[in-house]
Amino acid sequence: MILGFIMMIYTGFNFVTIEKVVAIRHIQINQKKNNPVKWSPVVGVILLIGGITMTIFSKKTKTEKNEN
Repeated sequence: MILGFIMMIYTGFNFVTIEKVVAIRHIQINQKKNNPVKWSPVVGVILLIGGITMTIFSKKTKTEKNEN
């Protein structure tokens, strides 16, 4: 449920990798490359609804077990 809420607010993140472009003897040229990871806010909504549903059903099953 919490993960779904976070995924609705933050729809992605970036991580940076360093790639070697040229390497000639003692000279190296590197390039920093941004790698975005994106997802739709719909995924967050689905996870949020799933978390709420699981929470409700787990409370119902606990109360049913306590009654028996």
